[in-house]
Amino acid sequence: MGKPRMIILVRHAQSEGNKNRDIHQTVPDHRVKLTPDGWKQAEEAGIKLRALLRPDDTLHFFTSPYRRTRETTEGILNALTSSTPNPSPFPRHTIKVYEEPRLREQDFGNFQPSSAEMSRMWQERADYGHFFYRIPNGESAADAYDRVSGFNESLWRSFGEDDFASVCVLVTHGLMTRVFLMKWYHFSVEYFEDLRNVNHCEFVVMKLNPDNQKYVLQNQLRTWSELKRERANSKAAEPQSPIPVRKRWGGCQDGDRGDDFARRQRARRQNTAELFEDDEFSAKKIEEAIKKSSVRPSAAQGEGEYPRGREDAPKTQEGDRSKTDAANVRTVPPGARKRIMSPNRLEILRGGRDGGGSRSGATSPSRSGSEDSDAEAKQRMRSLPIRTSMAMALKREFDGNGSVKERARADALGDQSDVEDDEEEQRHLEKLEAADKSFHGSVR
Repeated sequence: MGKPRMIILVRHAQSEGNKNRDIHQTVPDHRVKLTPDGWKQAEEAGIKLRALLRPDDTLHFFTSPYRRTRETTEGILNALTSSTPNPSPFPRHTIKVYEEPRLREQDFGNFQPSSAEMSRMWQERADYGHFFYRIPNGESAADAYDRVSGFNESLWRSFGEDDFASVCVLVTHGLMTRVFLMKWYHFSVEYFEDLRNVNHCEFVVMKLNPDNQKYVLQNQLRTWSELKRERANSKAAEPQSPIPVRKRWGGCQDGDRGDDFARRQRARRQNTAELFEDDEFSAKKIEEAIKKSSVRPSAAQGEGEYPRGREDAPKTQEGDRSKTDAANVRTVPPGARKRIMSPNRLEILRGGRDGGGSRSGATSPSRSGSEDSDAEAKQRMRSLPIRTSMAMALKREFDGNGSVKERARADALGDQSDVEDDEEEQRHLEKLEAADKSFHGSVR
């Protein structure tokens, strides 16, 4: 007979693995069967094949040994040889079917791992290249190309047999269909990777040209680059609105976020004095309010001292202020730090270590340290506001007799000295290192 007049490649119908990929985690790939829709696709393919054939044609089927391809072949034959609605010119006994293991699907490696791992592997294959990427415990498309090359040579030799059929049908898989065409038509690796997969039960037809005895591909193969061009052209063909779209930022028209946004973005204050620069009261009004307040120096504070929370008198010279630790604080109008003009508030804002404030860390005239007697310390305790005394008690700054404990001097920003914290952390690290080198740590 010589060469067949037509070679038809058919991808198998829809399988359970196409509908649910997780099934490959429990079912071997070669045992995956067709879905009910897949059986309908196979029967429709048989009706389509029947319309392509001539009444005098003979058929040879080569099918992959996988269950889904064998069931697809069975569905095609059922519709092809059916006597409804008309008697078929192709009796079942005249059709030869060969099971060809070299047409099997690319080996993806026994039971497949989890969906997340498969997704990662699929992405890695896309980055590496579909043709050369080898599946772990499986094979690459290049490996499948080698066995398809051997099958093509065997098929070509069988064309010389006298009883070879006039139509050859290959029921295989999507990737194997593309590999077969790559080998037959000498496609490049780049073109192979650009090819999209064929649909279920789609026919890829190769017809023999009687003039040059070469097979001409009848299908227009779909590629990813062509799909991208089509989408780009369709997007460019969409009618554009004559009204330009105005961008909005922050919910305001024309991107204007208003003065309120600018105020929120203002740099934070560098010192306490800057906190009151934008106060609604002027420094003069604040000073007048202070004069009207009933705050007076207490007897325990001594002569020449000022109430807690107040700045030095306006007549204080610059040299006296430089003796404190907060020498870099900007000079502000007298009493500018006192928003609330209550005696308790002024006591709380007193400069010095006893109550914090803008000059925390500076030695307070009312608390000179260890040279004060216990009686004077107790007297100072009684004069402190309740909230300040409670905070100091919670910080364990008083001993059992109510006297002030000696503690680390705070720095100019009011932060506690971290020498003791560093020593505690060092001791903790040494304990961890010793535990790690011990027996229990070595065998954990």
